[in-house]
Amino acid sequence: MSLKIFHVEAGQHLYGGAQQVAYLLEGLQQRGHHCELVCPPGAAIATRARQLQLPVHEIGPRGDLDMGFARRLRNLLKRQQPDILHLHSRRGADFWGAKAGQQADVPVVLSRRVDNPEPRLLAGIKYRRADRVVAISEGIAQVLRAQGLSAQKLRVVRSAVDPTPYQQAASRADLLDSFRLPGDAIVAGVVAQLIPRKGHRYLFEAIDHLRDKHPQLHLICFGQGGELERLQQLARQLRLSQRIQFAGFRTDLPRWVGALDLIVHPALMEGLGIALLQASAAGVPIVACRAGGIPEAVRDGRNGLLVPPADVTALAVAMDRILSAPALGRQMGAAGRQLIADEFSVDVMTEGNLAVYRELTDAPA
Repeated sequence: MSLKIFHVEAGQHLYGGAQQVAYLLEGLQQRGHHCELVCPPGAAIATRARQLQLPVHEIGPRGDLDMGFARRLRNLLKRQQPDILHLHSRRGADFWGAKAGQQADVPVVLSRRVDNPEPRLLAGIKYRRADRVVAISEGIAQVLRAQGLSAQKLRVVRSAVDPTPYQQAASRADLLDSFRLPGDAIVAGVVAQLIPRKGHRYLFEAIDHLRDKHPQLHLICFGQGGELERLQQLARQLRLSQRIQFAGFRTDLPRWVGALDLIVHPALMEGLGIALLQASAAGVPIVACRAGGIPEAVRDGRNGLLVPPADVTALAVAMDRILSAPALGRQMGAAGRQLIADEFSVDVMTEGNLAVYRELTDAPA
């Protein structure tokens, strides 16, 4: 039975969450289901949806205070009568979107992608209108349970990554030339927004600890955010400006990840960590913090090493362990690729969401 599913994504950029929606749209289309996208005007995901020849409704939301979004979406739902409304974002999509679905009598699925706790009262108000809440990791599910969300509503469907772009890495020579690195450089990378909870400062201090043992170690920071100037200043204070460079947001990221020696993810909070899945798809070993859903993406001793959050010494020790044993890094990289194939494929994620839709529509598998 073919389902008609409306998806709401509030992000302007094709970052982690929006990319997951793009994967899901394609996966559902391949299975014969009809999808339509609701997004703000000019959102990057609209371009991807149109490439798939899917209808796009650029009606918002424009943030948490956009009360008119509930009315606009309700009217659209009443005209189009989808089987499912799937809300993928916060920023107004969750609260006002769920209200619209309830008013239009359309079953509502709400994805939760972050692990930061919310006030229990706010969580109760936000999730009561959703028929199902999908956590993208068990770590997020634990947070939701602690906030009182019932097991009847809660489901876990992990995020996915398409490994193909990450298995076509640039050559070592291209990496060194493009980022102006010396020929003997050991190159680590961090792929994350430049915001405090991503923990860049602890990584910078760990590199300072490794200065003497690994004098060839360089770090490339992929991502943008409000902490850029502060982090640049910290790099200068640590006398690491020649060892750390800020590459900004890169649309060609898949080309570079697989050419790195190591990915480090020092986040203090994380729903799951799409960058970690990308690193594993590229066959790159990982050092990350044991926070949120990260242990689901990084299996300690298998595709990377886990350390306590904000522990500079432990971070430096774990990095040293992999950098000092190239064979171990290669072994972890191979294990990461297998992990993606087994547990984090787009097919697995698509089927997981379909199972949730079928619970609400009685559609046969």
